[in-house]
Amino acid sequence: MNRLSAIVAAVVLLLVIGITFGTFTVKETERALKFRLGEVVRTDFEPGLYFQIPFVNNVRKVDARVQTLDESPQRFLTSEQKNLIVDTFVKWRVEDVEQYYITVRASPREANLRLSEIVRDGLRAEFGKRTVQEVISGDRAEIMNLLTDAASQAGNSLGVSVLDVRLQRVDLPEGVSESVFNRMVAAREQVARQFRAEGQEEAERIRSAADRRREEILAEARRKAEEVRGAADADATRIYADAYEADEEFYRFYRSLRAYENTFNDDTDMLVLSPDSEFFRYFDQLDSLTTSP
Repeated sequence: MNRLSAIVAAVVLLLVIGITFGTFTVKETERALKFRLGEVVRTDFEPGLYFQIPFVNNVRKVDARVQTLDESPQRFLTSEQKNLIVDTFVKWRVEDVEQYYITVRASPREANLRLSEIVRDGLRAEFGKRTVQEVISGDRAEIMNLLTDAASQAGNSLGVSVLDVRLQRVDLPEGVSESVFNRMVAAREQVARQFRAEGQEEAERIRSAADRRREEILAEARRKAEEVRGAADADATRIYADAYEADEEFYRFYRSLRAYENTFNDDTDMLVLSPDSEFFRYFDQLDSLTTSP
């Protein structure tokens, strides 16, 4: 009985050892290398459970997720020999796990050091071609694209794929920032003054054109008014003439009534004339008409 128990225990122990040392799993976030006596024999593992020969095979796993290289701020010279402080980061991940193992021993730290050198060399070259103004306001996106392409090509030799290179901050040294800012403000103010002067000049031009057009419209309106008034006066004169020819006495009477109306249109109006004046001729006729039976 004791011998049987020992055999069972030995079998169980062998099974545990076999399961422990004879199998391995690969997760979705991992890439794996299988070695046989120190030589890489397989790298194309999908997520799952796999078997190996204990003490003959061993497995090295690496993180297949996106990695981040966060560079500390560095100084770079522009074409004007001015310092800029640049803060960058790089996104990368393992692409060729065997090449990754051969070149950097599958170490993210070693990969970051190699990528850091590549990115710094690229920044030094690109900043050396450009001025401060171009780097800060004009060519920043272009620089990031160029660095991403260069780092991606260099990363292939390391077995990694560089996804993105970003310039988080591009600053002037603390002592220079204020003077550069003041120069930029002065330049913007000069441009603003120029725009205001051009705007005032354009406003004066528009105002002068509007005044000239106004005078032209008023002159044309006055001319047309005079034409209409002249035509109306001519019509009135013609009508008066026709009325005078039709009945001279009625016309004189009508003209006298209009004169009376215009003369005595207020209670305080006073007119000193001789009673036998021609002006009161129809008054006399009116008195004779009112006293006749």
